[in-house]
Formats: sequence, structure tokens, C-alpha cells
Amino acid sequence: MYAKDVIIIGSGFAGLSAACFLAKAGFNVTVLEKHDQPGGRARQLKVDGFSFDMGPSWYWMPDIFERFFNQFNKKVSDYYELVRLNPSYRIYWQNDITDIPADYNALENLFEKLEPGSSKKLELFLSEAAYKYKTGMQNFAYKPGLSIAEFLDAGLIKGIFRLDVFTSIKKHAGKYFKHPQLQQLLEFPVLFLGALPEKIPALYSLMNYADIKGGTWFPKGGMYSIVEAMYQLALELGVQFQFNKNVIKIEVENKLATKIHVQNSDNSVAVYKSATVIANADYHHTENSLLPKTYRNYSEGYWNKKIIAPSALIYYVGLNKKLHGITHHSLFFDTSFQQHAAEIYTTKQWPANPLFYVSATSATDNSLAPENCENLFFLVPVAAGLNNDTPALREHYFEKILSRFEQRINQPVKEHIIIKKTFACSNFVEDYNAYKGNAYGLANTLMQTAILKPSIKNKKIRNLFYTGQLTVPGPGVPPALISGEIVAKHIINLKK
Repeated sequence: MYAKDVIIIGSGFAGLSAACFLAKAGFNVTVLEKHDQPGGRARQLKVDGFSFDMGPSWYWMPDIFERFFNQFNKKVSDYYELVRLNPSYRIYWQNDITDIPADYNALENLFEKLEPGSSKKLELFLSEAAYKYKTGMQNFAYKPGLSIAEFLDAGLIKGIFRLDVFTSIKKHAGKYFKHPQLQQLLEFPVLFLGALPEKIPALYSLMNYADIKGGTWFPKGGMYSIVEAMYQLALELGVQFQFNKNVIKIEVENKLATKIHVQNSDNSVAVYKSATVIANADYHHTENSLLPKTYRNYSEGYWNKKIIAPSALIYYVGLNKKLHGITHHSLFFDTSFQQHAAEIYTTKQWPANPLFYVSATSATDNSLAPENCENLFFLVPVAAGLNNDTPALREHYFEKILSRFEQRINQPVKEHIIIKKTFACSNFVEDYNAYKGNAYGLANTLMQTAILKPSIKNKKIRNLFYTGQLTVPGPGVPPALISGEIVAKHIINLKK
């Protein structure tokens, strides 16, 4: 075993990012992945000529991806081609439809149509959001969250009130706009952050800046193109990957993680040794299933008090025909936003009449479905930790949302389905060991931000570290890239 040997458990975005940074710095990196392909929650499902992104489907914050590749003297365009979507997405309201244009002037006209005078307010709102984005994503997000001293920066302290960390995004948006559709439009991006708009700090209006100014993009070949790009970069840097390796135990001696026990696909067990270990697996699973109790950072009581982001009911659907007039991203806000949100976060029950989301990647990229076919991804956000995730329940909700989908696009769909796969709460647990079956990690509430998130360091094991959506900076693909960079650079600094 060499002092610069590193094992990374899991090849999600954060694990791939950490692997690249460490390999560049001269470390010998081995990634152990449970599945037969890299990507973690961003895996790809291929069935009969259809290619489905199994998890993330939104490409926001293109500057974060570009920044990642630039640090290896590469560009995004070296690996995949980006297309800016226009409209960025479509919203189906109860009685009408709104396309969100990529062009800012067209967006201003849309705001004016709904609420006279709102275009000037949008300019002010986005000016504040731009400051938050620059400060949050360029300074705040890259902190390892190990000490309050990291945030004792004169510029950051001076601008603390401009960051609006003590005001909710709901109250903040309501200060500028009164029309309910405009309010929901500006509250919608924080649904990715895992809490009610009244619980998410207005700091996260930076997501509105990312949406409106940064744009909504799509990498040709699907979101899995990003995984393939990072995997290829890692290979170029010398990272070794071991697939179908399910880590079942971390052995500890003298406060050091010394051996990683792995179950192979044939159920045999192998043991790996390393000087440093990074867990890109689910944080709770790593602590509660892989480590002895005495070496855990947090108790079960700690985790039970955390606000966990939603789980999801996902349907991968292939049609034997093309649909007319659909957009790449569609949000169905044609039922009560308040009721569904309460069912996710307050009463924590299966929704009565849910909102849902549809991604039609083949509307942008024909290569993702056979000729004259359509590739559809349906997602219903649901509370984490729900039981009774049965085939019958999944079918119940699919029928419910498919009926609304057909009605709103005014085209038959059900009779043209030739592929249908489902993925839900129990699959998140089985495939990713996800705590309470969550899909998006830890909610970004004020009391779960920065140093208040689970630590990137194991406090009792000197060479064990954590990365991913349950630690800093939080959920989402760009934050995952940042998370991997944070832990890698922390380790690099320790070894200097």
C-alpha cells in the first residue's frame, strides 16, 4: 500500500470528479462501483433502441461544467455537444399553457402580459440573483464546511444581507411579483433543493439566475454524455475502475480505514487496501451499514431529525410513434401545488392528485429512440420514506398522470407504448442504498447549509472522507462536481 493510494466508493458525479482531481495530483485512484457502468444515479438504461437517462435530466449552470473541464486543460466541447433549449420548458397550468422562452426579451414580454410592470421588477430580481449566483457558486459553494472561519471573509460578511439567507424564496418572490403563475415560475427551481419554498432561503434565487440567464441546455446523447465524458477524462488521467463491486464493509484499525470488503457479482468477497478512502456512496448507508457503530459521525437520531429531499416515481416510456408539438421539458402544474407540496413535506403521504414532470429527449435528439419513435421520462415527486411502493401503486399513478398527459397534449399515447420501465422508492434503496429512498439528498434549508451539513471528514477515522449530495454543497449535478473537487483538494492539501 502506497501513501497516495485512494479508493473511492461509488462512481456518481462527485466520485468521478474527486477521482479526476486526485489522479491529476499524482494519486493512484481506484473507483469501486456497485453497478456495471459508471454514473451512479445518472446511469443509462438501454432497451430495444431506446436510451433513457435514469436520473438527472436538467442541464443548468453550464459554467460549472466548463470550469470543471478547464482545470484539466479540456473543454466541454472536447467531449459532448450542447444545445440550448428554446423554449427552456413548458408549464401546463390548470387552464392554459406557458412556454418559457430562452430569449430574455421574449421572457420580459411574457411577464408583462401576466402582470403589467413586472418586466422591470424581473430585472431587479435577477440583478440580486446574479450577485447571489456569483457569490454562492464561486465562493460559498467551494468551501469544505469544516469551520465557521471559512466564511469569515470580509467581502462575504459585508454582503451577507444581500444573500438573503434569513428570508424565504417564497417571501422574496412575493415581494416582487403578485401574479400566482409568476410566483410559481420563480419558486419551481427550488423544488430540486428538497423543501417547501417557504423553507428554502432566498439565497437560492441564484437558481432563477441559472435558469433565466444561464439557460436550459441539453447534451447531445443525453445526460449520460456527461458521465461518459468524466469517465473518459478519468481514464486518461490513469484512474482504475472496478465495476460490479458492491462494498459491504469498511474495516478499521488504529483509527484508520484499512480494508474495503467487496462482494463480487458471483457473490465471492474481495478485499482492497488503501491509504485513503472516499465514500461517494450514500452517507447514511456508509456510516450505518459499512462502519462499526463506534466510528460513525452521526447517530440515527441525528439523521431522523434531518429534512430529506423527496423521492420519486419514475417511468421510462418508449412509444412507437412521434408526438406532435411537445417540448423537451414539460411541467404539469395543473393541480394544486400547495396540496402536493404539503403531501411531500408535511403530511408525508402518497399524493392525491400530483404535479408531475415529463422529459422528451427524443424531441431534441432523435438518436435516443428508434426511427419515428419517442422517448419519454415521467417523474412524480413524492415524500421520502413512504411504504407500500408496490407494482399496483406505481400503475395507479402512471394511469393517473398518463391520462392528464394525453388530455393536455390532445394525442393518444397509451396505445402506442411499447416500452415501460418503472423506478421508485424501493429501487432508490436497493440500487443506491438511498436513505429513506430519497432521490435528491438533503434539503437545502438554512439549518442544513454549509457547516451544518454532514461533514466531509469522518471525525473518528483519519483517512475516511465523504462526498456527494448528503454533504457540501448539496443536491444537483453541478454541486456534485463541486463536492468531488472539495474533498479531493482537501485530501491533496493534507498530503502536502
